[in-house]
Amino acid sequence: MALDGVFLSFLGSEISSALDGARVDRIHQPEKDEIDIVFRKRQGSAKLLLSANANSPRVHLTEINKENPMSPPMFCMLLRKHLSGAKFSGVRQPGFERILFIDFLSRNELGDEVIRTIAIEIMGRYSNIILIDENGRILDAIKHVDETMSRERQILPGLNYELPPKQNKLNILETPSDAIAAIIRNGRNNELQKTLLQTLQGVSPIVCRELSWKLTGDATAHTGDLAPEDYKKLSEILDKFRLDISNKNGVPFMVINPSTKKPMDFSFMQVRQYGDAANTATFDSYSKLLDAFYTERDSIQRMNQRSHDTVNVINSCIGRIQRKLLNQRTELERSKGREQLRIYGDIISANLYRLKKGLTSVSLPNFYEEGEPEITIKLDPALSPSQNAQKYYHEYRKASAAEKYLKEQIEAGEAELMYLESVLDELSRVQNESGLNEIRQELVEQGYLKNHGGKNSAKHTKESAPWHFKSDDGFDIFVGRNNRQNDRLTLKTASKNDIWLHTRNIPGAHVIVISNGKDVPDSTLTQAAILAAVHSKAKDSAQVPVDYTLARYVKKPNGAKPGMVIYENFKTAFVSPDPTLAERLKAE
Repeated sequence: MALDGVFLSFLGSEISSALDGARVDRIHQPEKDEIDIVFRKRQGSAKLLLSANANSPRVHLTEINKENPMSPPMFCMLLRKHLSGAKFSGVRQPGFERILFIDFLSRNELGDEVIRTIAIEIMGRYSNIILIDENGRILDAIKHVDETMSRERQILPGLNYELPPKQNKLNILETPSDAIAAIIRNGRNNELQKTLLQTLQGVSPIVCRELSWKLTGDATAHTGDLAPEDYKKLSEILDKFRLDISNKNGVPFMVINPSTKKPMDFSFMQVRQYGDAANTATFDSYSKLLDAFYTERDSIQRMNQRSHDTVNVINSCIGRIQRKLLNQRTELERSKGREQLRIYGDIISANLYRLKKGLTSVSLPNFYEEGEPEITIKLDPALSPSQNAQKYYHEYRKASAAEKYLKEQIEAGEAELMYLESVLDELSRVQNESGLNEIRQELVEQGYLKNHGGKNSAKHTKESAPWHFKSDDGFDIFVGRNNRQNDRLTLKTASKNDIWLHTRNIPGAHVIVISNGKDVPDSTLTQAAILAAVHSKAKDSAQVPVDYTLARYVKKPNGAKPGMVIYENFKTAFVSPDPTLAERLKAE
């Protein structure tokens, strides 16, 4: 992972400097594997984030605020007991291991000064946050590890804290560069970046690739292709690398995917190996870099985990409706032959005098076609000719009624399908627990989910506000976060002359431009249409059709599900979704 031991050493120095003399003010546990510690400083405050999440473990200062649970978990309560009011003492790191020890001067129940330490271990799915006393005894951990989970190392209250097993790699601050170069030269032929990764402690793949690129211009060069003078140059590169680490001469550096504009990787040093295939950015601090890199992806990942069961329920409903629609459309296709049934009845009725009971079929002139060609009609021998005619009329009326019913059912099924797809789209964009709860409550009200919270659970679901943007022309633009909010925004918030926008036949948010009685310029309409595209299922498409009209022309049919409306007198704009524009237009 990019958050390697060397990066952690830069981060440790940054945290030590920022929290010098600070005291613990508040402690929260917004996630089951994440702790926020708010420090009181001489000037203002600072928040330290510690995460043991398997996909994004990290420790850094943060400016991101999260919702906290109504009742703090037990580990949070224990941290408050031992660390509330404690003074930050410093940060330690064993070599370049992915572990930081954060020390505090606290007071016990008797008022005696004691040392308390938080160990934050950055190790993928084995990451952990551990509280340790002055004797090295574990007081508790955010994740318990017993012998059934690991025979080598248990993490349980009362046990002595032990470091994870060492990997027997070289510390670049303690090993001469020429010795490292010699070890690599005498090793087996392999990619240089892989050999560096296996040899040096605390360096990530991106760093090893960059060292290889600096030496050869190739991030995947092989050691067997290196000349003797290359190893001398490698030793010089490692000398410079060591000096930068020793002097904490690093650069908070991010690599960005030019297509998606999303962060790809990061490091404590400049990265040039990607050339023109990637964009780059530098940050004022390592903490700001990690905030930028992890916040969005961590939020999306956590919301995906939390919404997983809800998504499964919706997908199950969608599958059921799609199967039902398939059967109904097949039946509808069959019902289209009903006119032939009426014709059979008419022809039999016109020829009753020629027929008698007991016939299984009859060939008669078809007076509905030119030239009256003969047509063969099957008969029920147990019925009289008149009864056979009535049987065909009955089947005709039945097929006609079925067609009407099937069309109604198909229309209702397609509307329900569109609704459920809109809910899936909302779930893909939900950013916090309250937003997820709003969607769940809507699904409870619509009968898709069971209400596990009791009759009054809706009262505890606080309604969130829509997203607020401001166009470059100064017009306020509001975007609904979910279907119930879409209804409020379109049917209650919007005035008759405000502009309403929505992606055409594509699940997405309702967008309202507040006109305040003014003419809305095309530039604002375009920006609002882009916002509608960004907040829709088509957010990754190149060209998205967005319909827009005055809010007065938008109506909600009786019995329609949340967010479902009909509209008229509209125009259509084709726009390209641009998340960077959405970010820029966000109102404070």
